[in-house]
Amino acid sequence: MTATTASAVLDRDGLDALVAALVARGRTVIGPTVRDGAIVLAELASADDLPFGWGVELDAGRYRLVRRADGAAFAHSAGPQSWKSFLHPSRERLWSADRTPEGDVSFTADEPETPSYAFLGVRPCDLRAIAIQDRVLTGGRYADTGYGRRRGKALLIAAECTEPGATCFCVSTGGGPAADAGYDLALTEVDGRFLVRVGSEEGAELLDQVPHHTAGPDSESAARAAVDAARDRMGRSLPPVDLRDLMGASLDAERWDDVASRCLTCGNCTMVCPTCFCTTTEEVTDLTGDHTERWQHWDSCFDLDFSYLHGGPVRSSARGRYRQWLTHKLSTWHDQFDTSGCVGCGRCIAWCPAGIDITEEVAALDAEHTARGTETD
Repeated sequence: MTATTASAVLDRDGLDALVAALVARGRTVIGPTVRDGAIVLAELASADDLPFGWGVELDAGRYRLVRRADGAAFAHSAGPQSWKSFLHPSRERLWSADRTPEGDVSFTADEPETPSYAFLGVRPCDLRAIAIQDRVLTGGRYADTGYGRRRGKALLIAAECTEPGATCFCVSTGGGPAADAGYDLALTEVDGRFLVRVGSEEGAELLDQVPHHTAGPDSESAARAAVDAARDRMGRSLPPVDLRDLMGASLDAERWDDVASRCLTCGNCTMVCPTCFCTTTEEVTDLTGDHTERWQHWDSCFDLDFSYLHGGPVRSSARGRYRQWLTHKLSTWHDQFDTSGCVGCGRCIAWCPAGIDITEEVAALDAEHTARGTETD
């Protein structure tokens, strides 16, 4: 089979064989599974580890697992993790240095063996997020070589969305529940079977190794109908305005005080966001002082020290830090990376302990901006 042939259909045994074929190729298969009351990403030994029969109930500040009667494997919305956890890990050693008794110092770059990942069940919103992080971390003058190594060896198997959650709003960010690009294989689950589309030569080679049959018109039509229906069932949406201009025109909005009174500046939204990329570094020295290591770890613009300069932080208030995050995410990312920083996955809404809803905040800013314009007229 080549990347241009018709789609195929896998049954449950075919999905088992797909995971087995990936393992046989030496890949570490990562996919959704149930643990600690959530759908989390972890290594899969077989397709049996997938969350068959589990769904989720979502709302602002709320996430609950629920049982499904249909036994579906991918009928759940995004969990607390994203694939960023594997491609851009939360903590990574960059180099170490040692000093000899004679006082000479040697530096050793940390270049561990790069896992050959296969990501199974990547949502379309997360496909877009990975593409954005590719642009941010490897598309500029100063590339993150660790990210580049991991990303270059990763194989992506998408799972199109047929069950959007109450906090999903990918359509209003320019995406949708369909996997359009960036995948090696794309699965659409309908009635216990999986329509498969090929997106790369490696994906085609992989599909050739597992039992499948060519999809007929009915299978393809059912899959497309399920995805199209999901497009119309988004739980939330951003207002249909030019967000880049809106955020730039809202720097002095009163709404920032309202959200600041509720925001805990905990940084949960940046930790669960699949596109947030900020890091800092720290040096760790042993008791002898002869060995030191530099570690990179995630940071957040909600951290008081994130904007620290000599004399204190630039953004000391919750208002300033929330405004920085939201304005950067929806507006000034365009100036830096030619794209928005939001893919509409809804994680920041579900995992905010105060239940702050990014779509509600943007709608309030839009309403305030419109009202100011009316008063001016």
